[in-house]
Amino acid sequence: MSTATDHATYLKSKIRAVRDWPKPGINFRDVTTLFHDPEAFRGMVEAFSLDCRRLNINLIAAVDARGFIIGGALAYQMHQPFMLVRKKGKLPYRTVSADYALEYGNATIEIHADACKPGDRVLIVDDLIATGGTVLAATKLIRALGAEVVGVAAIIDLPELGGSRKLREAGLDVHALCEFSEAE
Repeated sequence: MSTATDHATYLKSKIRAVRDWPKPGINFRDVTTLFHDPEAFRGMVEAFSLDCRRLNINLIAAVDARGFIIGGALAYQMHQPFMLVRKKGKLPYRTVSADYALEYGNATIEIHADACKPGDRVLIVDDLIATGGTVLAATKLIRALGAEVVGVAAIIDLPELGGSRKLREAGLDVHALCEFSEAE
């Protein structure tokens, strides 16, 4: 792609909108169609690799579940450790947890108590930024273990929901590859 705008337009063309899912009024952005396109997937990982280099990342944290796909590929590409941010009850070892609000409910996430350490420079990866609640909860957990969250990478930003603004206000560098309005 020749420009960031061209890349964003290309990626948006690969993402399916599912209206009224998982409940009425929600426009779900389905990135599985993007994952199905090898060139789009490769371009996405390459774009996030630039963030890792720019921010001097030494740990990739990925949010359950679509974030795992992106984060795993990115950690492999960057030769960096990979940390899981999971839904409550999914990790087998001692955990720390945080509750947060979703666009359409509440949830709890957990990380292993030894998933990161002081001095780690962490990039949190997820498929999209809506209200920012999940990433803010993950940031709280990572910071509680002494690591520094230096950035957030997402395929999609939904700016009307205010999440990316909240993340920036929390001191996070935010990079979304494309954005959608609620009307799109």
